[in-house]
Amino acid sequence: MESIVDAVLLLAIATIGAALARRLGLLAPLLLLVTGLILSFVPGLLEIHLDHELVLVGILPPLLYVAALQTSLPAFRFNLRPILSLAVGLVVVTAVVIGFALHAIVPAAPLWSCLALGAIVAPPDAVAATAVARRIGLPRRVVTILEGESLLNDATALVMLRVCLAAAAGAVGVLDIGLEIAQAAGGGVLLGLAAAVLAAKLHRRIEEPLLDDAVSLLTPFVVVLVAEALHLSSIVAVVVAGLYLGHRIPQLLSAAARLQMDAVWRLITFLLEGTVFLLVGLQVRDVLRAIETPAPTVVLATAVTIALLLAVRFAWLLPAAYLSRLVPAMRRRDPAPDPGASAVIGWAGMRGVVTLAAALALTPVEVLGVEYPRELLIWIAFATIVVTLLLHGTTLPAFARLMRLRRDDPMQDVLAEAGVQQQASAAARARLDALADGAPEEVVERLRSLSEIRANLAWERLGSQEQETPSRAYARLRREMIDAEREVFRVARDEGRIAEEVLDRAQRGLDLEETQLRKYE
Repeated sequence: MESIVDAVLLLAIATIGAALARRLGLLAPLLLLVTGLILSFVPGLLEIHLDHELVLVGILPPLLYVAALQTSLPAFRFNLRPILSLAVGLVVVTAVVIGFALHAIVPAAPLWSCLALGAIVAPPDAVAATAVARRIGLPRRVVTILEGESLLNDATALVMLRVCLAAAAGAVGVLDIGLEIAQAAGGGVLLGLAAAVLAAKLHRRIEEPLLDDAVSLLTPFVVVLVAEALHLSSIVAVVVAGLYLGHRIPQLLSAAARLQMDAVWRLITFLLEGTVFLLVGLQVRDVLRAIETPAPTVVLATAVTIALLLAVRFAWLLPAAYLSRLVPAMRRRDPAPDPGASAVIGWAGMRGVVTLAAALALTPVEVLGVEYPRELLIWIAFATIVVTLLLHGTTLPAFARLMRLRRDDPMQDVLAEAGVQQQASAAARARLDALADGAPEEVVERLRSLSEIRANLAWERLGSQEQETPSRAYARLRREMIDAEREVFRVARDEGRIAEEVLDRAQRGLDLEETQLRKYE
């Protein structure tokens, strides 16, 4: 019963914190992190001890899966070079630099343990990057690169961590490392594709929206469990499955299933994201209590680690954006680098849930049989999460403005949409004319008029934003009409003239129509 109370209290605080953040205009992850920090020092309140397997299997998979579902596969492929440069090259270099620097500061710590910490703190977080980047309205290409990096760098970091822990027993050589990486990453890709193909076949045969939702919810967890059992990269497998299915969802799911699944995943993501950042803050007190290393060494090691994270990211990112253009094929493929965008990507290095899970996964000394300062490493990891979230999360909007980043022109999107909508409406009318034989003339004219309205709507958005367009007037007036209809049905139900089921059916239709009116605004 106590665990249920803690879970409910945790979700309630996360929900209230997110609502308060929106009211105050703050970033919800930052407010929840600070809230967790404060609550961690309240005796007897939410003393939750996280298990790394819960994070890796229960929290991380759905978050990564949703992020992959929402990532544009064409945009991901187009930006694959910078994404791989950050997700693989930068993670490896960061882990090595931090590992050797920390070993110099704390000679008592074996080199393998210092490299393990480097791998733990190297990958920026998918949840934090998405939450902050989309919130402040960064350009679409910058968001794609940050999301792509954070989707793939976790696999690189966790493979490096696994290699470092195996090295503690002296069982790893160069060939072993190569085989480990090839098996984990390559096997993860194959498993993700196989799982995606299987899930796609299931979605194609399912006609009930609830069953589609169930398959979608189960997919990331099944993929992770199978990957862990086969010792493959579960993160790579989940991301590959999400990218594949997200690209094909329009062909796999019905309209009702897509709407319902989107609502379900949005709720799950909202609750999990809030809970994750709250949990990070709640762990700080226990981590502080376990440290036995002298305070000056702790402060120096923590400060050097955080400083190197930022320095190495900029040292890697800015030259890489230009050196790749020395290759003619890359120069033709990649647009000219924007120094401001590169600087913003460099500053957006927030750590989060993967660093948390990897730190908790460090094997206890009594189990591993090798002495190393496990508590110090865990503290540095947690301090990195807190500092980077607070530092980058609070200053990234101002930093983006300082860099005068060229934002995407919304009118370009509207213009492109209008052109495609014109083609879509023409195709719809052609299909209508081909199938209209035998249908009542008034029905055909009504459908043709609806198609013309949808085509005109896109072009109206290019006009003045001050004057009310016909589509906006239609939406405003129709919304008032729907309110009147809804009230009549409610009164009839209260007076006993219709059953509750009749009200529900009418209410569902009116709600769906009201939701569709948003496209006219």
